[in-house]
Amino acid sequence: MKALPQISEAEFEVMKIVWKHAPINTNEITDRLTKTTKWSPKTIQTLIKRLVTKGALSYEKESRVFVYTPLIDEKEYIGQESHSFLKRYYDGDITAMLSAYIEDDKLSTAEIDTLRSLLAKGRL
Repeated sequence: MKALPQISEAEFEVMKIVWKHAPINTNEITDRLTKTTKWSPKTIQTLIKRLVTKGALSYEKESRVFVYTPLIDEKEYIGQESHSFLKRYYDGDITAMLSAYIEDDKLSTAEIDTLRSLLAKGRL
């Protein structure tokens, strides 16, 4: 598995927009993020530039507009982050993590039922 770039929480918000709407131009990214954050357009442009520098996004100039596409897969990135979280906070023990969530009422009944279903599918 290749090493994926480290992305800050703010950069991740940009990536979610790009993953969902790619190819997408700077103005479209800015429009979407100014509706859900208090970031200025300049801040958003800085985050986009950082993601290009990190190798998470590529771009093409179309006329007077930059159009962005992701260079990393969303599921692969989220999987890497989930694995890192699990290792960092639960020593890689998913049972300990789920127990902590269940004991602290962080999972709803519906979420627990979904997990039961997923576990049942895994037992072939």
